[in-house]
Order: sequence, then C-alpha cells, then structure tokens
Amino acid sequence: MFLKTVKLKDEFVPNTASYPFSIPALAQLKELSFDNAVTFFVGENGSGKSTLLEGMADQIGFNPAGGSKQNFQAYDVHAAESSLGEYLRLSWMPRVTEGFFLRAETFYQFASHIDEVDMSGYRDYGGKSLHAQSHGESFFSLFQHRFKGNAIYLLDEPEAALSPNRQLAFLRLMHDLLKEGNVQFIIATHSPILLGYPDAQIYQFDESGIESIAYSDTEHYQVTSYFLQHRERMLEQLFKEDD
Repeated sequence: MFLKTVKLKDEFVPNTASYPFSIPALAQLKELSFDNAVTFFVGENGSGKSTLLEGMADQIGFNPAGGSKQNFQAYDVHAAESSLGEYLRLSWMPRVTEGFFLRAETFYQFASHIDEVDMSGYRDYGGKSLHAQSHGESFFSLFQHRFKGNAIYLLDEPEAALSPNRQLAFLRLMHDLLKEGNVQFIIATHSPILLGYPDAQIYQFDESGIESIAYSDTEHYQVTSYFLQHRERMLEQLFKEDD
C-alpha cells in the first residue's frame, strides 16, 4: 500500500455552507485511513464519495477528468476541475504518482484524447481505439492492458460498463495485480459484486459522516440479497397502489 491517510485541511475551508463542504459526509471528514490494499466508498448518489475520490486524484497529480499524471493537462472536460482537491492532505509511505483515475462519466472524452495522442498502436488499450470497442470492452481493455504494479488506482463506478461476468473478471484481474504486490485500489461503487472482494475495507458515506462498515451490512448487499430471495414479494410491495 502507498496512501495511508487523507485529511481535510479544515482550517483553510472558506465556507462550510458552500459546495462541496455542505455535503454532510465531507463536512465531518477529519481523517480517513487506508489499512487495506483495497478500499471501497459506498453511499447514495450525492453522498460525496465521488467528490472525495476526484479530490484525491487531483492531489495525486492525475487529471480530475480521468487519466494519469501524463494526461493531467493534455485534455480538458468542462467543469472537471476538483473543487475539493486543494483542501486535502494526503499522507504516503512511500509516495507514488503512478496509476490511474477512472471517471466513468468522462471516459468518452478520455478515449477521444487517446485517439489524438497515441503513438504506440494502442498498446495499452488492446491494440485498437477505445472508440472501436464496446463500452464494456473499452473499460476492460484499459484494466487489462494499462494497469500494472507499483501504482495506485482510483476508480469511480467502474461497474458502469461491466456486465456481472465482466465484474467477476475484473475482481480476478485485481486479485492477480494484488498478488504481485505494490498495488492499491480505492473504488467508489454501487456494485455488490465488486464490494465482495475478500478483506476489502468499506467506508459508507451518509448524513452522519463516513464510517467503516461490513460487507453484509451494506445496503447494496442487503437490498440485492432480499430482492433475489423475495423478488415477487418485493415487486408487489413496490408496485402497490397507495390507498
């Protein structure tokens, strides 16, 4: 592991009522520790998990629109600048700048950027343009060919383009990289499949702050498990007309 903690430099926060400090989980952030090689951020949409991940990527030196340190000023996406990064303090042992920040919502723009600058025959992307692959194939080509050891990977909802089988394949890819050592993953996700990675650290973002949570206690696991076991009952309750 490389990244040990992330802290909010609250003494420099200009206004706690303004975004993103108005997000409850971030407003209460003091120090978050990373004790495992794999850490997941979970929470409802708007809970701050992606905002924190983006701010961390910015502090590491990755393009907050997605990419690595080589892509930092290579392309721009409107409103992709991190509003949180400058207020974060990251502690390392040792410091690392190799890696990648995956931002699912701007991956199309990243793929277009690679088309403009690639001189290697798309060596790191399966031998062809990411635009010449399906959405899921392009994500997996990135994971399979560009992800190496001695690096940190920040991934914002990587399951967005992956089928359940591809999510399982991604877990195997993570496992193989971690087995070689010197790799760290920090992932914001809604996927109960990805969250099932063995011995992963899971942080839940909600109105009360950021707390460590067990896999089986996550809403993602509980709702999915209940639905699979009681599909008809759950749908009946969901579609029931109000009296």
